[in-house]
Amino acid sequence: MLFNLLFSNPILFVLLVSALILSLSLHELAHAFVAYKLGDSTAKLSGRLTPNPLAHLDPMGTLLLLFAGFGWAKPVPVNSLNLSDPKRDLALISVAGPLSNFILAALAALLLNLVGSSSGVFLGLFTSFLYYFAFYNVGLGIFNLLPISPLDGFKVVSGILPKNLSYQWEQLASYGIFILMFLVFTNSLERILFPLMGLFLRLFGISF
Repeated sequence: MLFNLLFSNPILFVLLVSALILSLSLHELAHAFVAYKLGDSTAKLSGRLTPNPLAHLDPMGTLLLLFAGFGWAKPVPVNSLNLSDPKRDLALISVAGPLSNFILAALAALLLNLVGSSSGVFLGLFTSFLYYFAFYNVGLGIFNLLPISPLDGFKVVSGILPKNLSYQWEQLASYGIFILMFLVFTNSLERILFPLMGLFLRLFGISF
């Protein structure tokens, strides 16, 4: 659990929590930005078109992140009535979050490879932050693309499928939370995510 590090290794705790919170906040900002560009200002009017973590963090989700190792941020509100093509646009809004995570991870990896093994306390902390930032962004990107409701991947699949199949797919949404709980409590989620995360991190030139 992250919270245990607060007393055993407070510097590592700050680095991990900072990297995770920033990654979550930018993920939600990407959803809000694309929704705004596609004609829906709901998120902007709700104060979500900002990188400020205070606008995106969910109190319960944050506590669970610290104490249980998994959690969530506040979902970005979207009004499909403001979208010109709701089926397509909802998929684009959904994929924006994970896509932003992969872009951020690639940028962090680029900086990490440029900085290399430079000496100095500050640079050491900075490179550690970049590693954890890349790690969390890759993890968030892959996790949120799983085709399970309420994750982004579920809406992405819905947007890709033909209309009749998309309707049938949406009927499975209510089962998603139970599937996620099963994956979490049986540690199956780790067995799915970690190999994929390792592959992506190695593609970005980061050892895993």
